[in-house]
Amino acid sequence: MSAKAISEQTGKEFLYKYICTSAAVQNRFCYANVTAQTDFDRLVQEHPWLLTERLVVKPDQLIKRRGKLGLVGVNLDLNGVRDWLKPRLMRETTVGKAKGILKNFLIEPFVPHKQEEEFYVCIYATREGDYVLFHHEGGVDVGDVDAKAKKLLIGVDEKISDECVKKELLTHVPEDKKVVLASFIVGLFNLYEDLFFTYLEINPLVVTKDGVYVLDMAAKIDATADYICKAKWGNVEFPPPFGREAYPESGASLKLTLLNPRGRIWTMVAGGGASVVYSDTICDLGGVDELANYGEYSGAPSEQQTYDYAKTILSLMTREKHPDGKVLIIGGSIANFTNVAATFKGIVRAIRDYQVPLKEHEVTIFVRRGGPNYQEGLRVMGEVGKTTGIPIHVFGTETHMTAIVGMALGHRPIPNQPPVAAHTANFLLNSSGSTSTPASSRTASFSENRTTIESSPAKKAKSGAPIAKATTLFSKHTKSIVWGMQTRAVQGMLDFDYVCSRTEPSVAAMVYPFTGDHKQKFYWGHKEILIPVYKNMSDAMKKHPDVDVLISFASLRSAFDSTMETMQYPQIRTIAIIAEGIPEAHTRKIIKAADEKGVTIIGPATVGGIKPGCFKIGNTGGMLDNILASKLYRPGSVAYVSRSGGMSNELNNIISRTTDGVFEGVAIGGDRYPGSVFTDHVLRYQDTPGVKMIVVLGEIGGTEEYKICQAIKQGRITKPVVCWCIGTCATMFSSEVQFGHAGACANQASETAVAKNKALKEIGAFVPKSFDELGEVIRSVYNDLVAKGDIQPAAEVPPPTVPMDYSWARELGLIRKPASFMTSICDERGQELIYAGMPITEVFKSEIGLGGTLGLLWFQRRLPRYACQFIEMCLMVTADHGPAVSGAHNTIVCARAGKDLISSLTSGLLTIGDRFGGALDAAAKQFSKAFDSGMLPMEFVNKMKKDGKLIMGIGHRVKSINNPDMRVQILKDFVKQHFPSTQLLDYALDVEKITTSKKPNLILNVDGFIGVAFVDLLRTCGGFTRDEADEFVEIGALNGIFVLGRSMGFIGHYLDQKRLKQGLYRHPWDDISYVLPEHMSM
Repeated sequence: MSAKAISEQTGKEFLYKYICTSAAVQNRFCYANVTAQTDFDRLVQEHPWLLTERLVVKPDQLIKRRGKLGLVGVNLDLNGVRDWLKPRLMRETTVGKAKGILKNFLIEPFVPHKQEEEFYVCIYATREGDYVLFHHEGGVDVGDVDAKAKKLLIGVDEKISDECVKKELLTHVPEDKKVVLASFIVGLFNLYEDLFFTYLEINPLVVTKDGVYVLDMAAKIDATADYICKAKWGNVEFPPPFGREAYPESGASLKLTLLNPRGRIWTMVAGGGASVVYSDTICDLGGVDELANYGEYSGAPSEQQTYDYAKTILSLMTREKHPDGKVLIIGGSIANFTNVAATFKGIVRAIRDYQVPLKEHEVTIFVRRGGPNYQEGLRVMGEVGKTTGIPIHVFGTETHMTAIVGMALGHRPIPNQPPVAAHTANFLLNSSGSTSTPASSRTASFSENRTTIESSPAKKAKSGAPIAKATTLFSKHTKSIVWGMQTRAVQGMLDFDYVCSRTEPSVAAMVYPFTGDHKQKFYWGHKEILIPVYKNMSDAMKKHPDVDVLISFASLRSAFDSTMETMQYPQIRTIAIIAEGIPEAHTRKIIKAADEKGVTIIGPATVGGIKPGCFKIGNTGGMLDNILASKLYRPGSVAYVSRSGGMSNELNNIISRTTDGVFEGVAIGGDRYPGSVFTDHVLRYQDTPGVKMIVVLGEIGGTEEYKICQAIKQGRITKPVVCWCIGTCATMFSSEVQFGHAGACANQASETAVAKNKALKEIGAFVPKSFDELGEVIRSVYNDLVAKGDIQPAAEVPPPTVPMDYSWARELGLIRKPASFMTSICDERGQELIYAGMPITEVFKSEIGLGGTLGLLWFQRRLPRYACQFIEMCLMVTADHGPAVSGAHNTIVCARAGKDLISSLTSGLLTIGDRFGGALDAAAKQFSKAFDSGMLPMEFVNKMKKDGKLIMGIGHRVKSINNPDMRVQILKDFVKQHFPSTQLLDYALDVEKITTSKKPNLILNVDGFIGVAFVDLLRTCGGFTRDEADEFVEIGALNGIFVLGRSMGFIGHYLDQKRLKQGLYRHPWDDISYVLPEHMSM
């Protein structure tokens, strides 16, 4: 949702902070907030004026007409305020239909004034600009301001001025107040624009000789502008409508509104449009009093997100039992791009976790879904019902979307075995056996005499006038540029092109500013092709002058700039903006520029549109199985327009099952100000010969549907129009509900879905009784057209086959292949990183530290705590041994030669071997072999001497028996205290006694100590078999300890040299002994 109401306190804080006006705004920041937890002594310390001023107190909870409801205490002292609050604070009250608790109050200074000093001012956003309403009489009895007030429209990108305000709004204001009011209104409007308000009302605005007082204020801001206004807004809290408890949304695309926590009907619906349709149907079938929640999940949420969302709903619905049991409706339209099976995994996990309370509360679950991989999703959902014993009924695209509501409420029988739709993989099969289809058989409308319909160009307008927009947006020759690296969407478009028997791809190029110019590989049927990718728009436009459509996958932050840039190129006639969450002020600027240039905008917040046999935008229509099932590879006779992307795919399904198919379909997007409106497309369809009937899926909010009524009344639309406006349930709720789409909110009675459906029916449109009956009405109108001969259904022609992508075939479990790599230590594919079977969150919760993490990744074990500590101690003692050792020396020389960190570190690491640092493995192997073979320490020493071999891990250049290595001593103390057994270490220490008796520096050094102690650890900690322990020694695991530890020191030396800004190292001559052959000397 974009426009969100803010508290009066927040609105006034914004005004006092940021308004720029010559008018003296009084009582700035004089307000105090009171809740049940308020300490009045502290409140008085923070706001001393509470003891000196007369006061006003009122609830600040989005309650309208508080004065009329007796919810304002006026002209009180602080004790009077406290007495006034006693019977009201934390008490339930009824406002309209809504019951709620009064819990948040605002105290402000009382402003004595006369009635004639009260004024009314309001600013609100519309598609064409912002209206400023002003009335010279304000206050509680202002009445119908829409009828009374003076109105001034400030168009998009236009500026407001004092003179204009005085002339248009202040005609009934006394002369001595005009200057002050004009300055304040101009300042207020600029504040409204700068802080992305969508609604701002002050009533009354009091103007006295001392200045301007803002008494009561109501406001909404565009929440999507957070990324622009964060610095000024700070952390804004959006209070819920009165009568509903605040419940945090689970994320941008996971919405949840609690309506009745004790209700028995709960929903978990995918998609903004579908969520409204399900709520409508529940209410139509008499379930309004039992409907517990409204919500939706959309935008391809991850498994973890859907798990958390489902868990929240299941937790809420299993808190109180209902005598009739409960039902959970997991519904949705046919997804365009969401992997249904992937999202269902999260829901299935939640159902398993809550299976006991679900059975205790006698919950029955009804599931209906379609889209990519939906069959697997339904199978998994059905399977969890069987294994848990929870009654779960699953249905796919063969079942009407809302049929499960009737089943859940007992209005229609539950089929024992619903028909099974074709599997996602079935589009591989071609019943005709041919690999291509004559293109001419599917280029025009399915009911026409195969006449080719080309794109009609935009008509030339008179100089200075806006350019007229094209009637035909897409043809079989349409070429597009895709903004954004959306390879999956592009491949989907190319597969659609191929199955429609287009002669060449509809995507000419891609634009992606974050890489250099290059070519991207795609499939065209069985062949591989290259599509150019450009860094900037101008290059793409110059090299592809035949492109007239841009499909923008730009993010909500960059969509505005990239769209405005695109409109500088006259060749572009249509732009589809996919991004959701573009600020409304930006969208209105896009609309204005598009209208001036004759460009058709589809979106924002849309999946796009589709013209069967010709062109599809991005992910519209879903995967190829749905394209084929809904016969979108060739034109039909029915054109539709909807707001919702998911519901547009549902319309594809409904229309294909009840008529000869879709001619064209557009989802204009769910925002309050879509780039093109219903009538733009309905009038195009009226003027398109191939379209024989029109379907409109309208929505609560806005008044666009009335323009269709007007066009039918005036005879501008003569083709049959089937129309249904979703959101009929809104009038049945006690408090305002913001549905999934930003524009789905009625601000007046005429904007309700019920009022619009009534008006459409009265004017002659075909309006069903509910969405449940939409398909039957479409079928009836279509059959009448066939009976009249307006439509002549043609024989089906099978489309060419398109191979399935390897990745998707693997997802569906249709193929297998041997993996190139195997790994058993880490898995990053799921929602959470997993180390050797342990989720990363658990790694941190368990506080296993670096040693424990190394145990998971190196040894695939959860090691005992003492083992983890020993590993960390080893890393600490091996971290560094000064700059003189070969590895550190090499690192320093490399760093001083100007090399980077990786090169310098590698230079040092390459010196590690048997003679420097790499003795851990060798020592472990030598001592283990001797000990295991039963050799006495003296025999071992004598044998090594006889064989002429050094004993690895014995000896030190500096340390000796008289100057012991404290690193070894620290480790020895720890090992002796914590290890269950130290047999090999004891053996090595006995060897040390023999070697040091010969020479005092032949001690067990740190490498040798770690090597033998690690063998003791692996053999005795209880986590490894003897063979496993020996294998880790054999494959070099112990040297890894030195490599990892010493890397820390090498990096330290590199950083040290860079910090000291040391120059290129050159070894001094006097430290080199030059020994040349005799005959070469001078």
